[in-house]
Amino acid sequence: MTRLGAVAARAESLLQAAVVATSPVAGGDVCTATRLRLSDGTTALIKTLPGAPEGFFATEARGLDELRAAAGNNGSGLAVPELLAHDHDCLIVRWIEPGKPTVDVATAFGRGLARLHASAESTQFGSDQDGFIGPIPMPNSPTADWSEFFLTRRVLPYLQACRDRGVVSAEEAGIIERAAVRVGEVVPPEPPARLHGDLWNGNVLWGTDGIVSLIDPAAYSGHREMDLGMLALFGLPLLPRVLAAYHETTPLADGWEDRLAFHQLFPLLVHAARFGGGYAARAGEISRRYA
Repeated sequence: MTRLGAVAARAESLLQAAVVATSPVAGGDVCTATRLRLSDGTTALIKTLPGAPEGFFATEARGLDELRAAAGNNGSGLAVPELLAHDHDCLIVRWIEPGKPTVDVATAFGRGLARLHASAESTQFGSDQDGFIGPIPMPNSPTADWSEFFLTRRVLPYLQACRDRGVVSAEEAGIIERAAVRVGEVVPPEPPARLHGDLWNGNVLWGTDGIVSLIDPAAYSGHREMDLGMLALFGLPLLPRVLAAYHETTPLADGWEDRLAFHQLFPLLVHAARFGGGYAARAGEISRRYA
């Protein structure tokens, strides 16, 4: 059986519907993505990862359901694709037809993201379950204090992973740690927000329906500037309009533009732990502003 045939058979076993066509989908460096057309007319996307870590897709499924319920999927400018099925080795969602960014859609996205963040119900930072950032485990044990959470759950574990891989020098590691310790001085306190958790450009899908859909979440409760820092890290079409609409909807504390780089320490260290290269050096450059 060909790879696509095996994927179709896997989808049929979970959806109890015939797959009449498949096509590979580009993008993603962790899972293999395939578009499915079902006999009932449904179009879906299946992500597969043989040998996935235990709980990998279950964690994503939970995040999708939570964010979808919070976003409302009511034409408000922000949506989350419907989860159709998942198992230990795969996850299936309803297909979102990609479109093009426009100013109006970017404005609605910014407003919708602000409302999503404000929908948090938790009084603590973190989650009752650990998660994944890409294929890497992500600790989420709750704390009442953002400074503690940021330092011990988001910076130090990945800084240690970078040390173990030898991709960060002792000098850079010291600078990064000194900067991270100052999080309470740098970042104004706020109540927990409902975060996507991995909100880079590749997880923002501009749909033909004029609505932005958020995919591949690593959801937890955290400081809302974390999602915004991630959006700014690798570039997003019409980012200034998105951020302006967000700020108009739920104003951010003074100096938020300058703090976006500080929040990027976490994803940069995750990338350094996975890929090495210049990510650790970039984290070091940012940290010098704060250490």
